[in-house]
Amino acid sequence: MHIETPPTDKPYDKPEGERRGLLIVNTGDGKGKSTAAFGLALRAHGRHHVHGKAVKIFQFMKVPSARFGEHRMFEQLGIPIEGLGDGFSWKSQDLEHSAQLARTGWEKAKAAMLSGDNFMVVLDELTYPLIYGWMPLDDVLQTLKDRPKDVHVVITGRRCPPEIIDLADTVTEMTLVKHAFKAGIPAQRGIED
Repeated sequence: MHIETPPTDKPYDKPEGERRGLLIVNTGDGKGKSTAAFGLALRAHGRHHVHGKAVKIFQFMKVPSARFGEHRMFEQLGIPIEGLGDGFSWKSQDLEHSAQLARTGWEKAKAAMLSGDNFMVVLDELTYPLIYGWMPLDDVLQTLKDRPKDVHVVITGRRCPPEIIDLADTVTEMTLVKHAFKAGIPAQRGIED
């Protein structure tokens, strides 16, 4: 390990631009994309729910009845989190039905973004129905452009389409260095669900 001297000078100048709703993307093969989005949702809720602006979370690959740890906590905090799918594709009994659920879910998410009622809308696992061809990318891009200027949007999922990356303000790529699952350790409650 290399020891460094902590910086004593401020490493940047404060930007002078206008504050506006950001498009934030968490992509890549590493763990933590949704977790990071949920952290932003918590921060936004803590800041804005008192001012009447809501945070909404849509999960494109989770079933509406999902009860993972985040669902239980968001419910207690009054943050709506909605599963729009029927599980990951390898669990689906009918991929055309999965595609229709994604399209129907997209209409809900689209309305939440365009209404102007929400400070932040999280589109968790949105990249999957896009890369499977279940939803039109053009409509997603147009909606992201047309949303009210103060609405923040967070998109998660692997292999985010380059057109969304180009439009985004902040993009983080999670890089897989090691994962316990590959070492034979199964998914664990409170970590993966």
